[in-house]
Amino acid sequence: MVGILHTRAMPPSSPSPLQTAIRRELHFFSLYRVLEGALLCLTVFSPVGVFLGGEPRHPVLAAVVAAAYLLGACLLFFTRKGGHVRPMVLLGIGLDITASLLAMHALPSAAAGIAMMLLFNVGAAAMLLPQRWSLVIAALAGGALLGEHLWTLLAGHGRDRPLAEMLMFSVSYLAIATLTSIVGRQMRASQALAEERGSQVANMAEVNELIIRRMRTGVLLVEGNGDIRLANEAAMLQLGSSGEGRRTLATAAPELARQLRRWQHDGDGEPVPLQLTPGLPEVLPRFTRLLAGSDQVLVFLDDASLASRRAESLTLATLGRFSASLAHEIRNPLAAISYATQLLEESRDIPEADRRLLEIIYQQTHRMNGIVENVLGLARREAARPEHVDLGEFVRSFVAEYRESHPLENDQLEAHLPRTAVAAMVDRRQLQQVVTVLVHNALVYGRLPGEPARIGVHAHLDAGGAPVLDVTDRGPGIPETVAAQLFRPFFTTSGHGTGLGLYIARELCQANQASLDYVAVPAGGACFRIRLAGARAIATT
Repeated sequence: MVGILHTRAMPPSSPSPLQTAIRRELHFFSLYRVLEGALLCLTVFSPVGVFLGGEPRHPVLAAVVAAAYLLGACLLFFTRKGGHVRPMVLLGIGLDITASLLAMHALPSAAAGIAMMLLFNVGAAAMLLPQRWSLVIAALAGGALLGEHLWTLLAGHGRDRPLAEMLMFSVSYLAIATLTSIVGRQMRASQALAEERGSQVANMAEVNELIIRRMRTGVLLVEGNGDIRLANEAAMLQLGSSGEGRRTLATAAPELARQLRRWQHDGDGEPVPLQLTPGLPEVLPRFTRLLAGSDQVLVFLDDASLASRRAESLTLATLGRFSASLAHEIRNPLAAISYATQLLEESRDIPEADRRLLEIIYQQTHRMNGIVENVLGLARREAARPEHVDLGEFVRSFVAEYRESHPLENDQLEAHLPRTAVAAMVDRRQLQQVVTVLVHNALVYGRLPGEPARIGVHAHLDAGGAPVLDVTDRGPGIPETVAAQLFRPFFTTSGHGTGLGLYIARELCQANQASLDYVAVPAGGACFRIRLAGARAIATT
């Protein structure tokens, strides 16, 4: 499809805008010098030279200076692109001052005009050079005027011009050099800032373009006539083969084009999930105008399943906060009911048939209290504090502590220790909470009828070298329909369970950069696998 987003790289050898501006100024400066040389030659060699500059004092000197200056100006003009700017400017202003000194001595009638033209040369050179060089050039130009005046006096030609005139020109040279140097410095600073900002803008544009191109959300820019102007990689993937070579949205995705027209007509039409390509997930389109009053429309194609999961996560978060608040309000009356039930059980006036009802009340109250405690524990869950844990040592100590605190009777709980150390980064306290939930569930559900439970806690490394902790049982296993819903909150197959144990366990694992999954055992039984972060992982939670 025409218009796929791609990054554009600038040629590495292209000159900067600042260099271009300086070269342009050097071009006009060199051109002005050529015009000066041509005017000087016109004054010396032309029949009208008498009217322009008067009779020369030294005709030969005047002719040599005029010809040499024009030749030097032409050479500097044609070689300006090849050399460095500073040497070219210094060489040019040196030529200007020398030629002006000799020309003023040879053409005394045109001395004031020559000194005036030199004023521009000094200013132009000061603009292109650092300030210290500018003052030196101005001083040299003023010194050339005074030197020519002394030369004239020593040669016995008398005073052609008053000394005040040369002093005024010298002060003018210093003033123009200072002003143009400041202006040039500010210009270069502004140009450099503009160049930097332009580079930043270009880089940000490329970054933004790369971000859009790599977004998981598909992005299309559609013209008012339905032509697809731009499309990122995600959009091309979602369109599939139907979008290849298609320039219009109607041919690439007819249903999407219909929704776009409906949105343009109604303004607030509710988008409907649709499948652009068979075999790919549905997308949820969103439309927005590129600019106010523009007929260009941006189309965002979100994965409908991701949007659904985000909505579910927000719902669960809201439900969690509500449940925690509700649990606080339930605890007090629940405790009163439980206490009243215990008092009734101690009464001798209660018939045996009613005692069974009291037992049911007590059991259900106990179950409800378990739900409340789980909800509160989930709401006030502390952030994980990962530390280096040897899973072999953890399994050994966990099994020993669990046997001491929970009478197993005929049930078996075994620790399967690795031959080498298995290091992991995990919050030890939260890991113990997760394994306790898994072992408790295995004791309740992981047994065959009439047989004791056989539970194993294994620590080992998987094929990729990641630390893994398995809790296995030899029970009947878990059907596929049930396994798909194991980690959903409040899902339980028992009348006595809360349905929050495995959900909280997975949340704790995710807080430790770990995963908790159910793994079916072909030979029978169940396995809950905790895949932990390695000892060198950096915890960010």
